[in-house]
Amino acid sequence: MPVQSTSIRQVRRHRNGEAVDVDDELVVEEPLEIRVGDQRFTVTMRTPGHDFDLVRGLLFTEGLIRSAGDVGQMRYCDAGDAGDTDYDNIVVVRLTAEVDWAGRQWQRTLMSGTSCGLCGKAALEAVMSVAPRIEGEAVVERSTLSAMAESMRSRQPVFDRTGGLHAAGLFDVDGNCLVVYEDIGRHNATDKVIGRALVEGWLGASGVDGTGVACSSRAMSMAPGKVLLVSGRASFEITQKALVAGIPIVASVSAASTLAVDVAVAGNMTLVGFLRGAGMTVYAGGERIRG
Repeated sequence: MPVQSTSIRQVRRHRNGEAVDVDDELVVEEPLEIRVGDQRFTVTMRTPGHDFDLVRGLLFTEGLIRSAGDVGQMRYCDAGDAGDTDYDNIVVVRLTAEVDWAGRQWQRTLMSGTSCGLCGKAALEAVMSVAPRIEGEAVVERSTLSAMAESMRSRQPVFDRTGGLHAAGLFDVDGNCLVVYEDIGRHNATDKVIGRALVEGWLGASGVDGTGVACSSRAMSMAPGKVLLVSGRASFEITQKALVAGIPIVASVSAASTLAVDVAVAGNMTLVGFLRGAGMTVYAGGERIRG
């Protein structure tokens, strides 16, 4: 069944004092339920498309997998799954090893406690407990970084038609675009990028080495010379995902939050906001930007 990322709805458009009923193309927003084994892991609101990359990236940034090789099987539900009717919105994952739910579902456990006095300090400590500081000498030219924003913008066809999607893109420090994904949420687009990067080996290893053996070393998942670019603001969640993936440079076309800056500083990351034209604001790690 073809993926439907947009849908036509009739709207009344007011322009220059006149109202006209027209068909408008809107972004589809639907829930995606993710099951790991026989357990329901989470539900996220997303734009359909590249769901397996989204799931793979989310499981990685949540700490349930360390490489693409940790995923044994991934499929949509089918008629054989009793009680399920919305098959296209349920993904079932079988991992190659048992999951330590108590020890690895760190972020979801952290966020579920926000009504119990969670503060920025606790969130930062939780991130740093599972994601080591980034090492390496990745450097990007300021002009190259500026050009990435236009490069990503030119790869957002659904946004062009609807104006309703965010985007995330992965680049190397020479400005080459590796992948751009669009989604209703920046965090989903980021997970899709990271999920694709795991398979392609853009994070320093494919997750599976040349002999087909899963790579499990944390050091192998680092991403030297990569830049994550997101539309909208740079939030804690976006910066945290990049840190877990070992991506040293994160840039956004809008502002950064205080906690995003704190994560970048603690993780030895470069964080850039307001990347528009030749302008930018560097919040952390300015030594990686040259020119």
